[in-house]
Amino acid sequence: MSGTVIPPKSEINWQQVAAPQVYADTAPNFVGELVQETVALTRRLFIQLQRRPSTLVAGIIQPVMWLVLFGALFQNAPKGIFGSTTNYAQFLSAGIIVFTAFGGALNAGLPVMFDREFGFLNRLLVAPLASRYSIVLASAIFIISQSLLQSAVIVAAAAGFLGAGVPDIAGLATIALIVFLLALGVTALSLGLAFTLPGHIELIAVIFVTNLPLLFASTALAPLSFMPQWLQVVATLNPLSYAIEPIRYLYTHQDWGLKSVVMHAFWGDVTFGSALAVLLGFALVALLIIQPRLRRTLS
Repeated sequence: MSGTVIPPKSEINWQQVAAPQVYADTAPNFVGELVQETVALTRRLFIQLQRRPSTLVAGIIQPVMWLVLFGALFQNAPKGIFGSTTNYAQFLSAGIIVFTAFGGALNAGLPVMFDREFGFLNRLLVAPLASRYSIVLASAIFIISQSLLQSAVIVAAAAGFLGAGVPDIAGLATIALIVFLLALGVTALSLGLAFTLPGHIELIAVIFVTNLPLLFASTALAPLSFMPQWLQVVATLNPLSYAIEPIRYLYTHQDWGLKSVVMHAFWGDVTFGSALAVLLGFALVALLIIQPRLRRTLS
């Protein structure tokens, strides 16, 4: 009798028998699968945007209108009222760039919330994904890409229509970094709310309640010296101010560095480097805050 042991019929993998080389060379590639899933989900969001571009168009037209109208409103303001610059467009451009990125990032949770309500998110959660965090990564990439595009349009509009000028290449790269850090932190908070709140009505309510108060409680429209004492304290605790002031400094100063003082807070001077550190810390804290919620939802 032969010593060969034939496994039970149910245990034979006939695909592996037919193509043993393919199965021998195939190994799990977590990073590759995560990238593939993220790219596919991001592409889905951009396809939706292509089919309904009204959101992107409105997100570009609105800040440009703010820039033109506010620039015209305050063009005859007394010199020196807005700090060292005599061009209010330079002063306002930084605030509009940051506020646009903030508003877009604050809306990041709405597509996820609609996917929840329409049942598409449940289909993704039961799909054999390498990591369900690809859903969050795709939303973050989509929103941050829109924020950078909108910021580029505002910079071009401020330079072309209002004579605000354009920072140098290093300055433009720094503006992109600042927008990225702010959008990353706000997007993380918005996605956390999308997985926490019961529906889109509650999320929209949070967006409406948060949007304008944070704008007016920052240095977007007026310098700290123009504010009452209590509002100065609030503005120096607002993360938006730490994104606005470095960008404004880039517009008004050709020579800048990490040690350049960009804001005089009530506790002391804030340098360019410390403002970037605050934005980085804000983004990291926001990502850490939403981790428990994401684990419960995506696990």
